[in-house]
Amino acid sequence: AVSKSQHWFDGRGIDPERLRENGFDPEAPIVKLWMSLTSQLIGFPRHLSQHPGGFVIGKGPISELVPVENASMKDRSVIQWDKDDLESLGLLKVDILAIGMLSAIRRSLEYIGAKLGRAFEMPDVPDADTPTFDMICKADTVGVFQIESRAQMSMLPRLKPRCYYDLVVEVAIVRPGPIQGGMVHPYLKNRGLPMSEIECSEELLPALARTKGVPIFQEQVMQIAMLAADFTAGEADRLRRAMAAWKRRGGLSPFHERLVNRMVEKGYTREYAERIFKQIQGFGEYGFPESHAAGFALLAYVSSWIKCHHPDAFLCGLLNAQPMGFYAPAQLVRDAREHGVEVRPVDVRESAWESALESPGPGPWHPVRLGLDRVKGLNKEAGERIVAARVEAPFTSAEDLARRARLDAKALAVLAGADALIGLTGHRHQAAWAVAGIDTRPTELLRATRMNDEAITLAAPGEGEQTLADYRALGLTLKRHPLTLLRPQLDAFKVQPASRLRDFPHGRLARASGLVTHRQRPETAKGTVFVTLEDDTGSVNVIVWPRVAEAQRKALLGATLLTVYGQWQRQEEGGEAVMHLLASRMIDHTPLLNGLVSRSRDFR
Repeated sequence: AVSKSQHWFDGRGIDPERLRENGFDPEAPIVKLWMSLTSQLIGFPRHLSQHPGGFVIGKGPISELVPVENASMKDRSVIQWDKDDLESLGLLKVDILAIGMLSAIRRSLEYIGAKLGRAFEMPDVPDADTPTFDMICKADTVGVFQIESRAQMSMLPRLKPRCYYDLVVEVAIVRPGPIQGGMVHPYLKNRGLPMSEIECSEELLPALARTKGVPIFQEQVMQIAMLAADFTAGEADRLRRAMAAWKRRGGLSPFHERLVNRMVEKGYTREYAERIFKQIQGFGEYGFPESHAAGFALLAYVSSWIKCHHPDAFLCGLLNAQPMGFYAPAQLVRDAREHGVEVRPVDVRESAWESALESPGPGPWHPVRLGLDRVKGLNKEAGERIVAARVEAPFTSAEDLARRARLDAKALAVLAGADALIGLTGHRHQAAWAVAGIDTRPTELLRATRMNDEAITLAAPGEGEQTLADYRALGLTLKRHPLTLLRPQLDAFKVQPASRLRDFPHGRLARASGLVTHRQRPETAKGTVFVTLEDDTGSVNVIVWPRVAEAQRKALLGATLLTVYGQWQRQEEGGEAVMHLLASRMIDHTPLLNGLVSRSRDFR
């Protein structure tokens, strides 16, 4: 409780005020010890992480050089040293990235192929598709690779990507390095100008022409050092290594004098040279290599094309590649339904283990049937037995299902709670009664006794109860949004729906309520917290300045349903608007949800 009620990014230990709020005496000896130990842990790694895949190559047996231990996964080993120590010793380390979007794209392409009746692979995705780039420019990018976050969505209407290389820049520019180095605004300012009107020396054109005079990639920094300060290739590579480690080792100061002084000697103004060095420092805050950005941009484009032209296959691919990405399945399903995709509920009579496309109906897209894997508490073996038994013959009752799929009481209960038995038993209450006491032992006496039970009719659950049960069992609902049911109570607080706020002018006072889907506290924001609220009409982006975040941390960090009072901010960028709410007051209205659980994705 104490941990969740305070911010940790300020580097301080436990705030005594947070202790008192949660019923602790800061003067008690055990509490003092707790505070002392916590303060000592500030700055330690949050966890000792291991790379998801890779290998190290040495001249002799690795175990003679590096401690090697068995990993928790079978047939896997972990080298105990840090990657920087391996580099210092000159051991060759090759990383293998594990990106969930690769699985989602592969699955989506298979679904598209099934729809078209032929194999469809990534090279079949057409280049420079205009509708896809139109969608990207409108920041309609929920679920796509890399350009789906709030920061990227705010940048898309401003940068307006219209070709593949624009996406390469987009992927790389919304990073701590370019942001800290002050490169974002100069690039946006220069983007529409010819190079003749941009401040860039003739000498640096080979390095900076493709990014309008502003260094965005690591390779450009190395080129600048070689072109403007006569660095050798070896010196430029040492500069690259120092950029990645300067905060930890203080390794950039020797390069400052050499780079700035050499540039001045060659005729550059000291102001320009210092600005270049500041941008280099920014790359110490995680700048992208151009090759890395190019690979990511390809995945961003392909995933955007699939979302634009096959949103049914895209949703199916994303759901079956979970956990991954910025958005939870509830937001992915909601977005797909807004794009015209019919999403059908989990049903033991129809659902496979994973979500799947069904035969096309009257709409433009194939309906998506949610899979049995969405049911919390149902294991894969039980789900596969359900599918196998159904192939043999349709289920006739809950008891028939239980016997032929060999389901225990727990599996039956979670299926009933997920409303997955509605076609066999009726609504949730009826399903719970139908599965209660089913004994799957194959005895004629038990079967005869059960079949002679009198039929009992129970009252159907109300819509609010259904919604609560959906979130508990599936993490999402296909019924009306929870805030639709709460709209009368929220109207008493004079809150505006997200759809109405979109038309508000800049500077107007506004109020919004919604489920908290994301909280972000990036280090580069220096204590500012970014919150996303979702209501029944859309999403509202909220900015909470450090002073407000500290004063109202309990509501900010603990609310599932948050009401925010503040000032509406609206910035027009080339016909598209970037909008958010500057918070001045926050109220935790979670009790109105009556126990509904909707977990936000919190990023530090």
